[in-house]
Order: sequence, then structure tokens, then C-alpha cells
Amino acid sequence: MNRTLTVATYNIHKGISLFRRRLIIHDLRDRLRDLDAQVVFLQEVQGHHHHRAQRHDNWPAEPQYEFLADAIWHDFAYGRNAVYDHGHHGNAILSRYPIVSWDNEDVSAHTSESRGLLHCEVRVPGWDEMLHCVCVHLGLFARWRRQQFAALRARIERMVPAGAPLVVAGDFNDWRNHADDEVAAPLGLTEVFEEMAGRTARSYPSALPVLRLDRIYVRGFSVESARVHHGRRMSDHAALASTLRRT
Repeated sequence: MNRTLTVATYNIHKGISLFRRRLIIHDLRDRLRDLDAQVVFLQEVQGHHHHRAQRHDNWPAEPQYEFLADAIWHDFAYGRNAVYDHGHHGNAILSRYPIVSWDNEDVSAHTSESRGLLHCEVRVPGWDEMLHCVCVHLGLFARWRRQQFAALRARIERMVPAGAPLVVAGDFNDWRNHADDEVAAPLGLTEVFEEMAGRTARSYPSALPVLRLDRIYVRGFSVESARVHHGRRMSDHAALASTLRRT
């Protein structure tokens, strides 16, 4: 039985370069493949955008999560969060293993900012328990994030068995690192970069990272490695990846 799992998280900025001048979704697909992760947590995924599809000749015909998954990640789930006249975007999870169930919980704290918790149960061959994966993209303001931390904690307490392997990853927008006290400590989660390097990773802006916004929290694993992948011509966030061993 293979007890290792590589996961990655990436805020892909809707597949558009930082200043919205260039379509980078094709480059992002290559970059995701280079991470060689079995499960990928994505934020700011464009499900549909009528205006951009007309503006860019090489805009994919399928939703971005399907285009990125292609033949590598055979299962995927998409949580539609922000919906507008010309399209929608949200979080996505891509998996090489079967996703047996998924749910997207609305945790929007204000009408001006739509947020969700995309929760998937994944069947990993040879594992007795389901792998629980939660992809998050939390609010820009601390008072909104406090509500979302509480919702995330409540969902995990309610939906994830204590002995089940768990990965919570995404863009926490939490530069003051309150998630450790409000989510990780009560739930017994470990942040992979804190485990390996003593502190969370600098991930934003990707060209010269200063803020520690993106995280990978785990339970039921030991951490074998944690890596930051920068890309100056890609998203404004760096991609994070970690190799885990089931305990």
C-alpha cells in the first residue's frame, strides 16, 4: 500500500496574468503537471467568463478546472462561489483518485465577497479511511475571516471522523497567522511549512513574496517535504506543494 501523498495548492488568478493583459492558463497547466501532485487545491478558478472567452482566441472551450485536469487528474470538483452576469468563479479540487462525494458550503461573510469551503471525500487505493480534502479561499478582512474560521472548524468537527486523514489547503488571506489559534490548534492540525521550517511560507506576491497567505494544514500525516514554487509570469501567488506520509 502506498502511504505517501503529494498535494499542492495554488491561487491561479482566473488564469490571467497579474495585470490582466495575458492569458496564462496554458502555462499554468504545464506548471501544475510539474508539481506532480496527486491532489491539487485551486482558488480563483474561472468556471465561465463570456467576455474573456471572446477577447482571447485561445480561451479554453471547457471550464478551467476541466482544462487543467485534462488527462492527469481524472476526477475534479468545482465549487461555484462568485456568480455574475458574464460568468462565475470559485475553488476546485483535482484528484488522481476517485472523488466519491463533494459539497461546497457558502461561508460568505458579506455580499461584496463570495466565499466557499469545497469539501471532497477521496478514495485512495489501499487506504481504509476516506481522505478528506477542504479547499478554502477566505475573506480579505479579519472580521470576515473570523466567521469563516468558525465555519471551517465547525464543518470539520461535524463532517470529518477523528481518525480520517485530512488536508485543508488554500488561500487563507491570513497574514497575521490567526488560523493556527482559531482552526489548527482546536482541530489538531499541522501546517506543513511550520513543521518543516518553523514558520508558514511566504507566498505573495509571487515575484518577491512577503506575505504568508497560503497554507497546507494536515491531520493524520507526517510531513516529508514542503516546497514553494515561484513563477514571475504566472499568478500573483506562489504555488505550494507538500509530500505527506500517512500515519
